[in-house]
Amino acid sequence: MANPRIPYQMSSSRKKLAPPSGRPLIVHMVVNVEHWRFDHAMPRKIITAPHGAENLPDIPNYSWAEYGMRSGMPRILDMFKANDIPASTSINAGVIEAYPECAEAMLEAGWEFIGHAMHQKSMQAESDEVGLIQEALNVLEKFTGTKTRGWLSPGLKETENTPDILKQLGLDYVCDWIVDDLPVWMKTTGGPLIAMPYNLEVNDSIVYAVEKHATSEMYNRFTNTLAAFDKELSDNPRVLAIGLHPHLIGVPHRINYLQKMIDDLKARDDTIFMTGFQIADWYMEVEPA
Repeated sequence: MANPRIPYQMSSSRKKLAPPSGRPLIVHMVVNVEHWRFDHAMPRKIITAPHGAENLPDIPNYSWAEYGMRSGMPRILDMFKANDIPASTSINAGVIEAYPECAEAMLEAGWEFIGHAMHQKSMQAESDEVGLIQEALNVLEKFTGTKTRGWLSPGLKETENTPDILKQLGLDYVCDWIVDDLPVWMKTTGGPLIAMPYNLEVNDSIVYAVEKHATSEMYNRFTNTLAAFDKELSDNPRVLAIGLHPHLIGVPHRINYLQKMIDDLKARDDTIFMTGFQIADWYMEVEPA
């Protein structure tokens, strides 16, 4: 089956889009802030149990994530504030109750809140997907006082109806469909929805938790990505989305590589840092649905 949501088109044949503020390298920092429930199986593991006997509570793997919320998040928040960088948080709505100090800090910092379900659990396991998404949006909008405009499914796992539901509930974009380095319009039963670029390569979860690379690999991929983009930016803008998790990039032996990435980006004169809704607004203007 061909892509049922997004008609195929080679990136080289897309029309030329005017870059925002004349800067074609669009950087979207996405910090995934998640609620791993203590009394549930952990979404991912850094260590397996002896003899494979997995039981609850899962203290080492829960603590792996909890460290990020306690120690990794302050490092990321301080770094972004010091560098005056806008960011988006892809946030489980359950974080607001479980980690209220962190939620308040992100709100005070002016980060965009992107819907990421209630807890870190695949939506494909939910019996009431509409109710789950609506509940998460209600919690986020009550807390932030603003309409939630974007969505990233836990693990990027959707059902066949997710885009239709997101459009029905009034969202403008979704980050699950990583098919281009620019936003693209996707079909839903309620009308067009933006498929926002995200990243499965320059993403600390893939680099460190899935593929288990050395500390420097995230920076290596970042620099090699920029080298390729430098050859393409004269043809069209590129969105460099950088996926981050506080328990991965926020640990002491990795956090300085995030600063190196920021330093490299700020040293360029063609770079603009934007949140998800800012990118969506730019795209709707330069390439209307």
